[in-house]
Amino acid sequence: MNARADFHLTPSLFPETSEQIENRFDPEFAVAWTYMKPSGTPCFNTGLLKDLRAHDQALEAAGGCVPFQGALRRARYHVLASKIKGIYNLGGDLMLFVELIKARDREALFRYAKLCIDDISARINNYNSPLLTVSLVEGDALGGGFETALSSNVVIAERSARMGLPEILFNLFPGMGAYSLLARRIGARRAEEMILSGRLYGAAELAEMGLVDVLAEDGCGEQALYAYIRRNHKKFNGLQAVFQARHEYSRVSYQELINITNIWVDAALRLEDRDLKVMTRFARAQLRRLSTGTSAEAELVA
Repeated sequence: MNARADFHLTPSLFPETSEQIENRFDPEFAVAWTYMKPSGTPCFNTGLLKDLRAHDQALEAAGGCVPFQGALRRARYHVLASKIKGIYNLGGDLMLFVELIKARDREALFRYAKLCIDDISARINNYNSPLLTVSLVEGDALGGGFETALSSNVVIAERSARMGLPEILFNLFPGMGAYSLLARRIGARRAEEMILSGRLYGAAELAEMGLVDVLAEDGCGEQALYAYIRRNHKKFNGLQAVFQARHEYSRVSYQELINITNIWVDAALRLEDRDLKVMTRFARAQLRRLSTGTSAEAELVA
């Protein structure tokens, strides 16, 4: 992740409009922000994934620089957050999964999964730039949302945020990075226990497990982020080097992610009607969550 000197690159690299993400840059602390704002169910629909991919490709091409006031500026941090109150991201597009599984469309399922892998792999690798990545989790992060949170160097979560992998509730597993990322942080056995439990974990519990780096009080996530930046300002070079060393020690290859994604696609195509009914109920409950505030898991258990 060597710094690039090609500042002749122009802001035109970056998409002018994105329907489902919002970007801003804080020049005082060199923080690039990307906010997810998916339409409909707050999940990784194809449009959101494509918007993220276009932005990430530009970020990588610019060597970690972002547009600001007509020029490209070097960023130190890239923060991925959400514009939806109480929700970071609820994971995969379950209604799309049901449709494609019923149609036996393996190719389309794999295309969706590969787009997820392309996005998460870029973040795991810090966009091949000197950026330090942060997930600011101010609400629930489920399935792919949890995987995305884990893909950053640093996870900052507000106390009321819940994270987990509910896929086992409809007889599937999280196939876009969860096993690889969790096993490297907490070991394969504990990773499998989390995946097979299907339960949600509070931010404080995840902090005790070492999966949340900074636990913030509710409503203070951004404040905690800037406190972290100020605390590490004078040792940023060393901090960045430590994360690079971690990356080398526990490298997650693109091929590993693709191989596991293929396992996920095959497993999805083996789901039976009863599993798809639960997945459909889950998807509808997630959509209702926007208006009722009730988790999909609570509705299903009830």
